[in-house]
Amino acid sequence: MHVRSLPLALAATLSLYAPTALAAGAAVDLDEIIVTGTRVPVALADSVSPAQVIDRAEIERTQAPNLPELLRGRAGINLTNAGGPGAQTSLFMRGAGSNQILVLIDGIRIGSATAGLPALQDIPVEQIDRIEIVRGPHSSLYGADAIGGVIQIFTRRDRGTVLPRFHAGVGSHALRQAGAGLGGGSARAWFGADVAYSRTDGIDACRGRGPDPSDPFDFGAGCFTDEPDRDGYRNRSASLRGGVELAEHWTLDAHLLRAEGENEYDGSFANYAETVQQVIGGTLAYAPASGFGLKTSVGRSTDQAEDYLDGTYVSELRTRRDQATVQADLALTPTQHAAVGIDWLQDRIDGSTPYDLASRDNLGVFAVWTGAFGAHRLEASARHDDNEQFGGHATGSLGWGLLLADDLRLSASFATGFRAPSFNDLYFPGSGNPLLDPERSKNLNLGIAQARERWHWALDLYENRVDDLISFDAMTWMPSNVDEARLRGAELTVGTTLAGWDLATQLSHVDPRNRSDDANHGNVLARRARNTGRFDVDRAFGAFRLGATLNAAGHRYDDAANLDRVSGFATTDLRAEYGFAPAWTVQARVTNVFDNDYETVRWYNQPGREFAVMLRYAPQR
Repeated sequence: MHVRSLPLALAATLSLYAPTALAAGAAVDLDEIIVTGTRVPVALADSVSPAQVIDRAEIERTQAPNLPELLRGRAGINLTNAGGPGAQTSLFMRGAGSNQILVLIDGIRIGSATAGLPALQDIPVEQIDRIEIVRGPHSSLYGADAIGGVIQIFTRRDRGTVLPRFHAGVGSHALRQAGAGLGGGSARAWFGADVAYSRTDGIDACRGRGPDPSDPFDFGAGCFTDEPDRDGYRNRSASLRGGVELAEHWTLDAHLLRAEGENEYDGSFANYAETVQQVIGGTLAYAPASGFGLKTSVGRSTDQAEDYLDGTYVSELRTRRDQATVQADLALTPTQHAAVGIDWLQDRIDGSTPYDLASRDNLGVFAVWTGAFGAHRLEASARHDDNEQFGGHATGSLGWGLLLADDLRLSASFATGFRAPSFNDLYFPGSGNPLLDPERSKNLNLGIAQARERWHWALDLYENRVDDLISFDAMTWMPSNVDEARLRGAELTVGTTLAGWDLATQLSHVDPRNRSDDANHGNVLARRARNTGRFDVDRAFGAFRLGATLNAAGHRYDDAANLDRVSGFATTDLRAEYGFAPAWTVQARVTNVFDNDYETVRWYNQPGREFAVMLRYAPQR
């Protein structure tokens, strides 16, 4: 099947499932609560912003080996990877780049202050309890970096009887994994701790080549070197968390996540890195009455990397993001809620690379209101950020939802956003541009959705216009402001059950165009696939469970001039598990079953067919 025709084929398949969904379908938790889209608790079914939740059960069911694979192909999301496990992975949401998507871990903003994007490949899935994905601009709630959307990762939370857990596995390319944890508690106090280890010999990351000595104008290609070896990756992680009721109305909780990586890759300047991603935070909450709550949160995220070339030290870079929030929540009426607060953020850089500016602060003040009036739901938020380097920025959003018969819901929202250039954008030696302006965006979203007890579907249409978009051109090695970019697209999600099989489909189309008056006018923005799709099917047979995932992406361009085309691809993954005793499960998976050869970044390889087997021990609470 040609990748170009895949979205049409899946859409046709959905049309066959839809009538059956009215009679039978996969169970849907209509009362699921999310907080990321409004900073106050809202039922997922009532969210005006397009959103989805990935819980721990789904993480284990999909057997995703890492966070990027767990997110791949979901509505609005497509990924690029520079050479397999541990390699730099960029996430695009609705055509917006990784540095335009805010990623939080337990409410703490993460990501390199220099590169402006989080190291998703280093965050271990074994430490994750749930993920909330909210698509579309949310700068009016969180400030900069939320032009494309927000992804919030929640680490494990244990309640009830204190119980242990354990997992161990092996797989292709000498993969070996192991981990253990313990957690539990009462309503007054709880705790949890987990450790995990993963190591693989990897694949040959890059098929690049070095300079041609006979041609002074040939500087090479890809990673600018030819290193036909396996590039391994190692990840060690640990998480600690706990909470206690200090006194009546007062609670305190704290959390720590640390992931250490060792990554081999191909490169002419460096080919080995030791990395650290760490998040630490705590929250003190005071809730004297059911209609009022006050909480103060503080946190720090760090991103560290030491680079080496053939064992020789090259450079070191450390970034730190200190942050604090004070937020008051108010229940104005039983159907109206509001929150006001102050956010403070400081980015700081240290290391061997000189930057013209090594720190900056941002102070933001925000307010959000949600209300239900019969069949109507309204959401509004506003924020003002005072950035030490770029001055004041005001953002806002307004959303409306309407509940019709048979739980059919209509929604419309408008939101503005902004992003300050990262330190690398501005000052990285040899490729920074200190003349960059902040990005500004305006987004409109229209949606229709239906969620019943056993099935659900949603269709969203959007257009996001970004002024002064910062785009890095691989041909010039220099970021610049694109006068205007237009990100226009649609997303369709469907979930149901057919003859005992759980079916879930997510289709996305985005048209991310350069609309500036220059040589690249009308071109597709670099590295964005216009069409992506994901289809999951699972079924339980008593103690057995079988499943499969089809992931597909259309072609993309690796450069702003749209001269370097990267072909589309489709992969199929199969999985099985067997609960052979209480609390004991063995899982097996085969990824890229048909051993397709593909790239998501020009010159960088992706794994072929791989297998893995995992043993899990996890008593039910």
